[in-house]
Amino acid sequence: MTAELETILERHRRDPLQLLQILIELQARDGWLPPATLSALAGALGIPRARVESTASFYSFLHTRPAGEYRILFSDNITDRMLGNQALMQTLCDKLWLQPGKVSEDGLASVSTTSCTGMCDQGPALLANGRTITRLTLERIDEMAHLIRRRVPVGDWPPEWFHVEDKLRRRDVLLDHGLAPGAALAAALERGPTGLLWEIERSGLRGRGGAGFGSDIKWRSCRDAWGDAHYVICNADEGEPGTFKDRVLLSSYFDLVVDGMCIAGMAIGANKGFIYLRGEYRYLLDRLETRLAQRREQNLLGRNILGRGFSFDIEIHLGAGAYICGEESALIESLEGKPGKPRIRPPFPVTNGYRGQPTTVNNVETLALAALIAVRGGDWFHAIGTPASTGTKLLSVSGDVESPGIYEFPFGVTVAEVLEAAGARDTQAVTSAGAAGHCLAADEFGRRIAFEDVATGGSIMVFDRSRDMFEVAHNFAHFFAHESCGFCTPCRVGTAVNARLLDKLAADHGSPYDLDEIAKMHRLMQGASHCGLGNTATIAIDDMLAKFRPAFERRLHSPDYEPAFDLDAALSQARRMTGRDDPGAHLGDNHEALVEERPHAQGATTAGAAQSVPSSAEAASAKDLQP
Repeated sequence: MTAELETILERHRRDPLQLLQILIELQARDGWLPPATLSALAGALGIPRARVESTASFYSFLHTRPAGEYRILFSDNITDRMLGNQALMQTLCDKLWLQPGKVSEDGLASVSTTSCTGMCDQGPALLANGRTITRLTLERIDEMAHLIRRRVPVGDWPPEWFHVEDKLRRRDVLLDHGLAPGAALAAALERGPTGLLWEIERSGLRGRGGAGFGSDIKWRSCRDAWGDAHYVICNADEGEPGTFKDRVLLSSYFDLVVDGMCIAGMAIGANKGFIYLRGEYRYLLDRLETRLAQRREQNLLGRNILGRGFSFDIEIHLGAGAYICGEESALIESLEGKPGKPRIRPPFPVTNGYRGQPTTVNNVETLALAALIAVRGGDWFHAIGTPASTGTKLLSVSGDVESPGIYEFPFGVTVAEVLEAAGARDTQAVTSAGAAGHCLAADEFGRRIAFEDVATGGSIMVFDRSRDMFEVAHNFAHFFAHESCGFCTPCRVGTAVNARLLDKLAADHGSPYDLDEIAKMHRLMQGASHCGLGNTATIAIDDMLAKFRPAFERRLHSPDYEPAFDLDAALSQARRMTGRDDPGAHLGDNHEALVEERPHAQGATTAGAAQSVPSSAEAASAKDLQP
């Protein structure tokens, strides 16, 4: 064992539950995770190597094979595609003489895609060795290729490339709160746990991650659950395409979020909290750790906070590229160093969460709002919004708008009002919750953003009439096929089937049968999937098929079922390699046409020709010989 590995292990207390964090650090050191490293780690932690391997292979940002000295991941969210990311990626690949998804022969670089970087308001964007680069242009791509060829470290690239803006477009009570760090915490300590819970109940605060569960119910259930310890988790793994509100809250309103975590800890009887930070936001890590250290010095975190006898501290854990970890039980699994696969429920995290103990998991925005309620009271908050959806909502608006960014509106605002504020023009469609929510057509823009009407986690993507809604659906289908954790069959198979069906339409092999299958897959996955990913993976696609059907029907090739690919064409290379182009080397209609044209003097019969058709095994063998 190397001294450096020993240092990393000691920093993480040799705790197997820290496995993911240890792997992230090791990869940052070596660029990938060699087999010898995984074996040494398993031995040092006293856990099976298979467990180490399963965690290392689950997360898309971890590499068990060399990925190049420079690892470039272009955001492949639909809004980045609309801004030209595909052409930019191909340009970089051409300049570096490599294929997308491959490592260059000299091991210098790899270029591929990642689902979303959380930079939809300032794309196209990419990750370079985990560091975010925004506002890509051809000029930046040219210079990037030059820097890579010269082996200039990513940290020495132009600093303006890494600049991330907040882009606060409309502020309300949260974004204009004006509270000093610790003010909300002091107010909560003054109210006490019982008084605070009463104010949270009166406020009607519901979770802002999308599910909308009552915060007071979650906190009371956790407080009342028996356990050796209680925990608070801030879910900062906002992986939904088109959302970036939590990024802004962590960047510019971090003290309010930390106050909210401390308040939640006081309410449920917890002394320890975790921030699960999505891997794409790693650039924030040092800044956030520094601020936590400052708060400890200011007696706003740690032991005996503000001299009131309440102790609470926070650790930050990094994710590693897994959308599914936004689901609370999958997040807890990841926090424990395991693959982020949703647990079977019940039991629920409020009784059996982190380390099997009572745990409350809240969204970043929810915790920030709880801090405001601690100061201003539940009645104040309840007077904002609608009776069933109290308070304000942060909306991440991107796509075809003049001013993408963060908008804070009271619940009850219409979709049309949001579009007007963002400068949308000639809009044909809006997705209400990224790829996992409903898609609204123009005649629905009078609907209101609220739990009782258009529910949203905050991701609003806008598409004008120049956009092909089939391409949007196609992108969403591949997103979910990539991000399915594989835990349950309906989601694992259903997302893959959906992606293949849309691939088939894109390749002009579609039929009405395929459209029916897409609709059928939506019904099946909603009724049978284990977690929210499978239940929501087809909602937007089904809406698009129903509301923008001509965009799909334009790709229908035949009124009858047609295979997804031309098998005869697929055998063309095998024919060239074997030097055959006789009728028997063809399949389907091509075979029949050639048989008819074949001179009878050759004495061949249809049956004889059929006998010369390569078997499936022979065809596969020929395919395996392709260079």
